[in-house]
Amino acid sequence: METLQESVDVEVPVSTAYNQWTQFESFPRFMKGVESVEQIDETSLHFRTSVAGVRREYDAQILEQTPDRCIAWVSKDKPRNAGRVTFEDLGKDLCRVNVELAWEPESLLERAGAAAHVDEQQVSSDLVRFKEFIEARGIETGAWRAAVDRGEVDSPGAH
Repeated sequence: METLQESVDVEVPVSTAYNQWTQFESFPRFMKGVESVEQIDETSLHFRTSVAGVRREYDAQILEQTPDRCIAWVSKDKPRNAGRVTFEDLGKDLCRVNVELAWEPESLLERAGAAAHVDEQQVSSDLVRFKEFIEARGIETGAWRAAVDRGEVDSPGAH
């Protein structure tokens, strides 16, 4: 498995950055390799990607989601990948978005790209585009504030 970690500081409140990230269907607006994301239900997503000419479709399951803190997922099928995005409050209008990804390159082209750190460059560029997108808007396009634990939605007031 290949892994990477990238971060970006964003000049919006942590809740704004987190809320925008929960709008998975907006990913193509700032993630170059993502063609579309369809939210199937509260914890299931269908991705269509195209990176360096390699097109993929896969389903992902959100395993953990804590408002203003983190979102973690794993693919349900190939290509195998998993990740975690964490959000750090750095002050009134400043936060850090951290992305950790693990994936399994399948083709020779994908393995060569991983060896050349193309994936890190892509994620870093996507984070810069996310920063520009949310800072220019100043407000999220939507929000989903429920929590997910081990793939199950934690209903408010259920405790």
